[in-house]
Amino acid sequence: MLLADGTLFKGYSFGKKGISYGEICFNTGMTGYQEVFTDPSYYGQVLVMNTAHIGNYGINTTDIESNSVKIAGLVAKNLSDSFSRTLATSDLEQYLIDNNIIAIHGIDTRALVTHIRKAGSMNCILSSTEFDLDILKEKLQAAPNIEGSDLTNFVSTKESYFVGQENSPIRIAVLDFGIKKSMLRLLEQKGAYLNVFPNTSTIEELNAFEPDAYFISNGPGDPASMHHAINTVKAIIQTEKPCFGICLGHQLICLSQGATSFKMHYGHRGLNHPVFNIKTQKSEITTQNHGFAIDKNSIEPLADVEITHVNLNDQTLEGIQLKSKPVFSVQYHPESTPGPHDSRYLFDQFFDTIKQFQTV
Repeated sequence: MLLADGTLFKGYSFGKKGISYGEICFNTGMTGYQEVFTDPSYYGQVLVMNTAHIGNYGINTTDIESNSVKIAGLVAKNLSDSFSRTLATSDLEQYLIDNNIIAIHGIDTRALVTHIRKAGSMNCILSSTEFDLDILKEKLQAAPNIEGSDLTNFVSTKESYFVGQENSPIRIAVLDFGIKKSMLRLLEQKGAYLNVFPNTSTIEELNAFEPDAYFISNGPGDPASMHHAINTVKAIIQTEKPCFGICLGHQLICLSQGATSFKMHYGHRGLNHPVFNIKTQKSEITTQNHGFAIDKNSIEPLADVEITHVNLNDQTLEGIQLKSKPVFSVQYHPESTPGPHDSRYLFDQFFDTIKQFQTV
């Protein structure tokens, strides 16, 4: 594994043989690797798993968040090709091979993550077939950067589809920038009929569904590059119907109101990030996955935007709501798959808001 700054790690091949590249990032979670690997927000990234053992409980057909593995490559200290779990249907290595994912293990991931924390996120390249460093450096220099890139076209649905019962009392238009299956499952379980729309959809297409509310999903890439999406979200907010945004959805809502975003030094990824709810004065342990964030200083001058959540580690922005409209969003993942369920109340809050709006 070669990093863009020239740092080199050597280890053992795992999964598919070949070459892959992407922005390197790390996840601090100790479990839930299958949900993490299939999260569309990780598209284009080479993922370092911090915990020492990955693969020891195998793979099953239920712990997936999309139809394929979305990471560009995997890095770990120990990757296991055997497993012990009654629900498992296959081992991790075969799963990675089936999904064309290159992995490396047997390296000092503590040293690697320490280096990323100091040097910041950067591109890297993994190779189990080419070992000429000059060739690898040339390939790495040609690799695209996530900053300035809209990656949602690679993970969004191409055609709209429905989830739930058509006669449900609540209809929600879902704007898919790389939505996780668990989000759709939670919305359906709470009694909603969903129409999931591609990332390129217009407000006219969304409104043809006659929704009671809108849900704006997570997804990969640089939110500032997504001009069409920002305009669509702005139009959604102008309908004055309830709207809930998560992760990228949160960023797009903030950008539509005049805020600005920035590339984080190394991002937040894991299921143990503490967030403070300003309104309830309570802390939540949250699941997170983002390399971009909204500048909190750009929110404060906006008269209609109220900050509701902040990160307790670095004080970055984690949630907002609009004062004049039923719109709110959070930077983290309240569906919490994997992770603790501290933040699932936000889905209750969304449905309470929809029901209040329906009675007006």
